[in-house]
Amino acid sequence: MIFTHLRVHQIFGANTDVGKTIFATILSLANATQGKRVFYLKPVSTGAPWDADDTHVKKYRPKGALISTKCLIQMDEPVSPHLAARSAKKVISDDLLLRQVREHLIECSKDMHISGDLDAAYLETAGGVLSPVPSGTTQADAYRPLRHPVVLVGDSKLGGISTTLSAYEALNSRGYDINSVVMFVNDRYRNHQYLEEWFASRGIKLLAFDPPPPPPPGRNHTKDEMNMKEYYAHTSTTANATSLIDYLDGCHSIRLSTLQSLPQRASRTLWYPFSQHKTITSQNDITVIDSAHGDFFTTTSIPTTTEPSQTLISGSQFDGSASWWTQGVGHSHSHLTATAAYASGRYGHVIFPKIAHEPAVSLAESLLHTQGKDWASRVFFSDNGSTGMEVALKMALRWTARLYDECSKDKRDFQVLGLSGSYHGDTIGAMDACEGGIYNSAVEWYKGRGFWLDPPTLGFEKRELRLRIPWSDESLVFDSLPDAYNIPDRQKTTMGELYRTYIQKEITKLVQNGTTFGALILEPLVLGAGGMKFVDPLFQAILVDVVRSMSGVLLPPRPKANESDPMPTLPVIFDEVFAGLGRLGFPSISPVLGVKPDIAVYAKLLTGGLVPLAATLASQHIFEAFLGDDKRSALLHGHSYTAYPVGCAVANTSLRLLQEMVRGESFRTAQMDWGIVAEPSQTYPATSYPPRTKPHQFACSLWSQRFVKELSDLPIIKRAMALGTVLAFELDDGFTVSGYGSTAAERLLSSLKTDTCAPPNEFSVHFRTLGDVGYLITSLTTEKPLIRRLEANLLHILEARSRRI
Repeated sequence: MIFTHLRVHQIFGANTDVGKTIFATILSLANATQGKRVFYLKPVSTGAPWDADDTHVKKYRPKGALISTKCLIQMDEPVSPHLAARSAKKVISDDLLLRQVREHLIECSKDMHISGDLDAAYLETAGGVLSPVPSGTTQADAYRPLRHPVVLVGDSKLGGISTTLSAYEALNSRGYDINSVVMFVNDRYRNHQYLEEWFASRGIKLLAFDPPPPPPPGRNHTKDEMNMKEYYAHTSTTANATSLIDYLDGCHSIRLSTLQSLPQRASRTLWYPFSQHKTITSQNDITVIDSAHGDFFTTTSIPTTTEPSQTLISGSQFDGSASWWTQGVGHSHSHLTATAAYASGRYGHVIFPKIAHEPAVSLAESLLHTQGKDWASRVFFSDNGSTGMEVALKMALRWTARLYDECSKDKRDFQVLGLSGSYHGDTIGAMDACEGGIYNSAVEWYKGRGFWLDPPTLGFEKRELRLRIPWSDESLVFDSLPDAYNIPDRQKTTMGELYRTYIQKEITKLVQNGTTFGALILEPLVLGAGGMKFVDPLFQAILVDVVRSMSGVLLPPRPKANESDPMPTLPVIFDEVFAGLGRLGFPSISPVLGVKPDIAVYAKLLTGGLVPLAATLASQHIFEAFLGDDKRSALLHGHSYTAYPVGCAVANTSLRLLQEMVRGESFRTAQMDWGIVAEPSQTYPATSYPPRTKPHQFACSLWSQRFVKELSDLPIIKRAMALGTVLAFELDDGFTVSGYGSTAAERLLSSLKTDTCAPPNEFSVHFRTLGDVGYLITSLTTEKPLIRRLEANLLHILEARSRRI
C-alpha cells in the first residue's frame, strides 16, 4: 500500500530480542518531535497485554505527542504466534491478517495531520524475519503482498553479523525494499562496523545507536522506567535519529516520484508489443505496476490533487490474462524465487553444446516421463514458444525432406497443414506456419506456407453446450462438458464419419493440386491468440488419424527395408505453448485426444511465469533424421541462453507444483460442480491419470457451470466457454468490425479496470482482449471465493450492457 501523505515502514528484526520495539519507539518519538503524526501498529502480539509492544510504545509516548498505537491480534500465551493460535483454537488466515492491516492503514490515512505534512506509520513484526504468523506462514511471505519498505533491525550480539545478513537475504529475495538497517552499538563485537560497510556497498544506510541502559538491580521498575524515559528523550533527538527520519522521508519521496514518472518516461522510450502507440494519448493509458504477488498486481495511479484526502495511490489489480498466459502458480511464488536464487548462485549461465548440468537433465527427464510419455525421446531447449515452434518446424521439415531426398534431389517447397485461426508465434518461420491475418499479413517477409482447415468449435449458447461446424449445417448439443471430450465414445458416431470424409476430401484435393506437405501443426483443444476458439477435440483426433492413414497420398513412395518396418507418416506437431501443462485442467493433453504427436512444444507455464524458457520434445525417429557423418546434417540451431540453468531449475519446481494443483482439491471441487464424480484424493504417478479415471473426466473448469451458462444467456453474448482456468466469451454487440481488429471487448470491459469489487479486498481487473472476444484466465492456485467474485462482477457489467441494447 502506497500513500502520498503517509509513509509506511515495516520493522523486521534479524532475530528475536534485537530491539525492534525500542527502535519503533525511537522512530515514533523522533517523528513526533518534528510535529508529525505517527501510527504504530503491532499486527500480532503474544503474551500478557500489559507487557505487549504497543503498550510499551504508549507508555513512553510524551504527553501531547501525536502517536497512536494499535494491536490487531492479541493472544495471551507467550509463544510463537502459530503456537498461540493453535492453543487458543483461533483460525487466523493470512488473508484475514492482511485485511485487518489494510483497513487499519486506510483509517490512519484518513486521520491525517491537517497540515498535510508527511506522517508515518510503523508496523512492527514479531520475532525474526522468518518467524511464523498465526497461520504458520513465515512473516516475510505473509506480509509480502503489502510490500512495505523495510527498516531492518540488525543483531549486535555474537553471531549477529550472520543473522543480520541472512535476514537481509530473506527479505531481498522476496522483493522487499530495505531502506535502512538500524542496530545497537556493541563495543565488544562491533557488528555495526562490519555491517555498515557491507550494506553501504549495496546502497543501504546503516545507523548504529547506543543501547538502552541495563535494568537496575533489584527489579526497581520505577527506576527502570525513569531510565528508559531519559534514554528515549535523548536518543530520539540525536543526529542519528533525526537523519534517519529525514532519510526515510526521502526514500518515500523518491519512491513516489519514481512511480509517478514512469508513464512519461515509458512513453518516451518504450516500443510496446501488440500496441498501437497512437492510441496512447495520456499517462492514464499506461498501467504502472509496482509489484506483483499471487493473482494480483500492485498498481499505482497519479493523484489528481495534492490534498491529503486523496492519499492512497496504489491498488490491487487482478491479473486477468495471467500475464499473457505465463502464470500458473501465482506471481512471486516463494518456491520458484528460491529455486531461481539457488540456481543463479550455483550456475549463473553456462554454455550448453555437449554440456550436462543437473537442472537441464532433470527437466528433460521429467518432460519425457510426463508430457512425452510413451512417444518422445529427446528434448531441445530454447527461449520462448515462438522459437520452440521454429525448432519444431525445422525438425519436422527435415524428417519429411529426407524421405523426398531418397526419391529426388529437387528441393521441395513444403507446406504445413493446420487449422484456421492458429497462431504459433511472431518469428518469421512460425508466422509462415499460420494463415494470413492481422498478426502476420502486414509483415513484409510473410509468406503463408500451408493450408488451414476451418475447425468445428464448442461453446455454450443460451445455456446449451453446442457444437458448430463452419462448413456444414450439422450441429450437436452435449449434455455435459465431459461428454464433448469423450473421444472414444464419439469416434463411433456419424459426426466422426462426417469429419473423416471432409478431411480426406480436402487433403486429396490439395495434393492433387500439387501441394507438398511437410507437417501437420495443431494447437490442441484451444486456439489461443486466434480468438480463444475451443476446437472440437474429436475433429483434431480424427485429423491426426486421417493424416497418418493417408501416408501414401501425403508422402512419396518408399520401399520398406523389411515388412516389419512401420510406414512413415507426416510429422505431427502439437503446439502446447498455451494449452499444455495443466492450464485446461488436464495433466496432459495427448491422452485426451487419444493420439500422440511426433513433436510437441511447451513454454509459458513451464517456468510458472518467472523466466523465459521453451522445450521442444521429439520422438526418436525425428531425432534420427539429424544423425549423419558430417555437421551439416545436425540440427544447427541454438540460442545463447539455451538450457539456461536458472530457467531449467525453476521449471522443475514449476512442473511439480502444477502437477500437484491439477490433482488437488480445487480441481476436484470443480469436477463435482461440472457433474463429474471425482476420484478421492490419492497418490498416483504424475505421468498418468488416476486409476479407473478416463481423461475426459478431467473436462471441467474452475469457473462455475452456473456462471458460464448464465453468461451464455445474455443478449450481448454470442457464445461462452470455459475449460480449466480459461474463460472466453464472444460478443454480439452490433459492432461493424469483428475479429481481432474489433475494439468491442476492450470498450465493453473497460470498467473492469477502473471499478473495484466490494470491500474488504477491493481490486480491479487488468485484462487483454482478442478483438470481439473477451477472456479471463486464473492461475491454478486462484481460490474459489475470488473466482466467484470475478464472476459476479463480470455478470454485473455485461448484464448492464445487455439492458442497453
